Amino acid sequence: MTTPPVAPRRPHQHARISGDVSDPYAWLVNKDDPETISYLEAENTFADTWFAPHQATIDAIFAEIKARTKEDDSAPPVQKGKYWYTTRTVAGSAYAIHSRGLTRDTAEAILLLDENLEADGHDYFSLNAFDISADEKSLAWSSDTDGSERYTLRFRDISSQTDLPDVLTDTTWGGTAWSSDSQYLFYVTPDEAMRPHQVWRHAIGTHQSADVLVFTEPDERFFVGIELSRSEQWIIIESASKTSSESWLIDASEPVSKMQLVAQRQDDVEYTVDHWGDSFAIVTNLDAHDFQVCTAPTKDPSAWTTFISHTAGNRIVHFDCFADFGVMQRWVDGQQQLYIVQRNGEVKNIVVASEPHEVEMDSNPEFKCATVRINMQSLVTPPTILDYTVADSSTVVLKRVEVPDVDLSNYVATRSWAIASDGARIPLDIVRHRDTPADGTAPALLYAYGSYELSTPPWFSTARLSLLDRGWVWALAHPRGGGEMGRGWYLDGKLLNKRNTFTDTIACARSLVATKICGEKIVLRGGSAGGLLVGACINFEPTLFHAAVAEVPFVDVVSSMSDPDLPLTITEWEEWGDPRVEPWASYMLSYSPYDNVQSVKYPALYVTAGLNDPRVSYHEPAKWVARLRHDSPTTLVVMKCEMGAGHGGPTGRYERWRDEARTLTFVLAATSQ
Repeated sequence: MTTPPVAPRRPHQHARISGDVSDPYAWLVNKDDPETISYLEAENTFADTWFAPHQATIDAIFAEIKARTKEDDSAPPVQKGKYWYTTRTVAGSAYAIHSRGLTRDTAEAILLLDENLEADGHDYFSLNAFDISADEKSLAWSSDTDGSERYTLRFRDISSQTDLPDVLTDTTWGGTAWSSDSQYLFYVTPDEAMRPHQVWRHAIGTHQSADVLVFTEPDERFFVGIELSRSEQWIIIESASKTSSESWLIDASEPVSKMQLVAQRQDDVEYTVDHWGDSFAIVTNLDAHDFQVCTAPTKDPSAWTTFISHTAGNRIVHFDCFADFGVMQRWVDGQQQLYIVQRNGEVKNIVVASEPHEVEMDSNPEFKCATVRINMQSLVTPPTILDYTVADSSTVVLKRVEVPDVDLSNYVATRSWAIASDGARIPLDIVRHRDTPADGTAPALLYAYGSYELSTPPWFSTARLSLLDRGWVWALAHPRGGGEMGRGWYLDGKLLNKRNTFTDTIACARSLVATKICGEKIVLRGGSAGGLLVGACINFEPTLFHAAVAEVPFVDVVSSMSDPDLPLTITEWEEWGDPRVEPWASYMLSYSPYDNVQSVKYPALYVTAGLNDPRVSYHEPAKWVARLRHDSPTTLVVMKCEMGAGHGGPTGRYERWRDEARTLTFVLAATSQ
């Protein structure tokens, strides 16, 4: 199939407040229409045909990724109760193996779950819940085998390594929590729009039909989640929208008792709660634009007292409670920071690196401990697990992911700042091979996201090295809409400020060229809301980028946000606006990629989709590609739709590597002309 497929055009009119519009590809929303599947399969055939001459490059990059990966590997064991837990991978196996033992050295002795066995016979497998009971005898685990994110939850008797008859269907990623007596498990189910909205209590040994409904969230803007506090004394239920939240508590030792409300929800007030011994710790934006940490007595969780005040621009993200101290995470000037917080309020920064990096809490299941486990990585440092001793601030490296046959000193990471049209300084993290000249000749890949206040710290990638070794520069933009520079950074990139996300990214691309970090061959890449960013940027500046990669892109913004019957639409109005009314209708229309396709030559495009994607429906990228083919026939557009997967694409590690090899091959091939 050497010519791209042509999707049929069928008359359809959208009645919009900003003016009626024709949408000849609206029919693609119907998965049950045989022509829909035929069209997607035709696109896949065309993609395979296009990639066929480049198979040698795909194979080479796949081999490079594989050679840089230690296939037989394991995580440092972590203690919880009387056992030590670890996860390992085995050469030739696509998924992880979970186990435990009575000592650190025997952590692989007792098999808990082999994902490879559970994935056998499935093209797709995703593990979600993995929750050990309080008596350490049972494992609650859930999986999804088609990418729909509807998980089936099972209970495994660890001693016999067999699953109990209990099977809970149609559960979500919203969390689980065991009662103290290990007789009950709390879990979350979705509504028809795939919104986690109900908490149920399951009694071990009974049928799901006997489960008790504990909580229902009727407001369609709110998602429900559940967890057990690290102290294991409280089950915490949270219901949160994009702008407000509310939490309830259940005594884990009295699982059938009534819930206790922490604080009544208020518009534009967010909070999260954790148990801290004789008090609760609350992270909230109440009277604190960039959030503060409050405490409240366990007998009255609504009586909040400021513990750590907010600092403008330094967004507090998490506060993890341990018996004798807390660990706070916040973003400071575009960089994650972790702090040990003593009970008297003393705060001390945990310093792990000088270059821009990611630093997160790793697995820390024990409430009473003297050390905390941390995970850090950067553009030039592989994921590294450290133990930090609170008493003397000493750090021990437990494990650094091995990258065989690679001299990491050959790579250089820096941070620069692009200047937006309104003067805002945009953080821009850059990595290149030491031998790649910064003289304006190198090609570059620019990655960006910029939505939902999701901050994107720089991460290490073995696959990325295949680009860097070929003389490429790789850059990570931090446009407004993320949270890297505080709550204001997010607010300046959402709703009626959303266009800032796209113009910030364009400013980053121009800065790379102006400072001679790279030449004019720039590839823009983003996924999901980052795919929206890709589509908007190439509409704004069709000649700025040489190629672009849009993975599961949210590109039919106005149509999707106008249909409250589609999954997740209502919950998204607080992020994007409701285009059924002004001013949102006209503003969203001004940047919606699908609605703004022009009859111009665009950068070469690689677009991906997942047929079972519950977050960004396959029809959005499919409609966009169909319109691009019609309105811009000279633009190279290659689309791959995973017919048995969802939002995250392939699951097994080898399939993920090969998928990434295809993407990088497209980048190389599309810029070689």
